[in-house]
Amino acid sequence: MGRIALTGIRKSYGAVDVLKGIDLTIEEGELAVFVGPSGCGKSTLLRMIAGLDRPTAGTIAINGTDVTQRGAADRGLAMVFQSYALYPHMTVRANMAFGLENTRMPKSEIDARIAEAARLLEIEPLLERRPGQLSGGQRQRVAIGRAIVRRPTAFLLDEPLSNLDAELRVSMRAELSALHDRLKATMIHVTHDQVEAMTMADRIVVLRAGRIEQVDTPLNLYNRPANLFVAGFIGAPGMNLWPGTATPGGVRLDSGATIALPGHGLPGSAKVTVGLRPQHLRLQPGGPVQARVALVEALGAESVVHADLDGGARVLAVLPGQPNLGRGEAITLGFDPADLHLFGAEGQRVSRA
Repeated sequence: MGRIALTGIRKSYGAVDVLKGIDLTIEEGELAVFVGPSGCGKSTLLRMIAGLDRPTAGTIAINGTDVTQRGAADRGLAMVFQSYALYPHMTVRANMAFGLENTRMPKSEIDARIAEAARLLEIEPLLERRPGQLSGGQRQRVAIGRAIVRRPTAFLLDEPLSNLDAELRVSMRAELSALHDRLKATMIHVTHDQVEAMTMADRIVVLRAGRIEQVDTPLNLYNRPANLFVAGFIGAPGMNLWPGTATPGGVRLDSGATIALPGHGLPGSAKVTVGLRPQHLRLQPGGPVQARVALVEALGAESVVHADLDGGARVLAVLPGQPNLGRGEAITLGFDPADLHLFGAEGQRVSRA
């Protein structure tokens, strides 16, 4: 069991409101990822769940039991921090055993749990080494193993990959996802990296300024962002967002260009923002988007083209292969109208007919 329910969670430090009313349920066995910019409250929310901080208002329930006033040690959770927090003078085995020994667990049970966790994480040859003799990825596995041996109700992961280099982060993402599949345990993972969130999560919780902006599966967030913030935050490179004014047959952008958008259902002269992901643009002679190349980032398998619309607005296009485009060159781009996103004056998604 590992169902976690948050109701009306608020946290204030003096006059500063960090969390502003969080209602959220993490289902048993789910891998949920909290993502958002720095200062959005994601780590604070994780600390509330862990019992390291108390909410100013609201309740936290684990498996239907209110644990809001319980300490961290009484919640049955295990936390993995950004810093590995390993005892440098102890072996890997001793680091993993330390918490269990404090509960006076029989040595035979401790040894069995350590052996099982070491096999899962493939660190069996490292058990007699000390942290100083390990790589960053190996230390992170040990920190995760120390959590696994506790057999917690849920795992709380606070940016556990932030200290790893880029290549190791990719492999550790895959390892954590595979570990979740094997353990079938509830996991809450906090990160500022939206690529990490997209590749790992069953559901993503997008936070901004202490509030939840949207909770959904990674692909639903990508395909149907609820508002301008989520549209711009999820996806790399970020979505093209062009302000404009609705017309009977489409949208006239503030830059001067006109985009056909039949069936948008908005009254004429309504202020809107048109969104289009860079991956959905293509080179098309006579296409509706006319621009001039400002920069080409050649990545090999694809190229990221930065260009300027006639009115000065910037457009990003991710094009396959290695198109021969030079700075200042005029290009025309096309797209499928079904890939357009439309947001109203308040920034909320507008459903199209």
